[in-house]
Amino acid sequence: MYKRLLVPVDGSELSDRAMQESVALAKQLGAAITGFVAEPMQPTLTETRPHSLWAQDLKEHEARTEAHARQVLARFEEVARAAGVPFDGVHDHVPRIDKAIIQIAESQGCDMIVMVTHGRGAFGEFLFGSHTKAVLAGSKLPLLVLH
Repeated sequence: MYKRLLVPVDGSELSDRAMQESVALAKQLGAAITGFVAEPMQPTLTETRPHSLWAQDLKEHEARTEAHARQVLARFEEVARAAGVPFDGVHDHVPRIDKAIIQIAESQGCDMIVMVTHGRGAFGEFLFGSHTKAVLAGSKLPLLVLH
């Protein structure tokens, strides 16, 4: 039925739950997991910030976010391997998280996306948006939402 699950994670408590639940599901299904960390892109160059400082900030941002992504994916891989679930991890710097999740799922041949939601309610979604709702609206793949 489902052979490869895409599981976006960010290192939060909720993503720890996504790791545990998706590994249990993948084990039951005999599926593999692709873990995905979407790191925010560096803010763009502005006229008030000298180019040399912006370039240095960009290098530091990329190093910091790359280290974070590798750490999160390494932890996820440990959980998956301990359960005997095949795992690979992907990370990228992206302008829109929801679009990146959909693109990675398609490019990696995933047939289901497993996400956690903060469950902020209508006001919270108005303030912060909802990546989960945006993925649901933009993807043709089944989406399992953990709350």
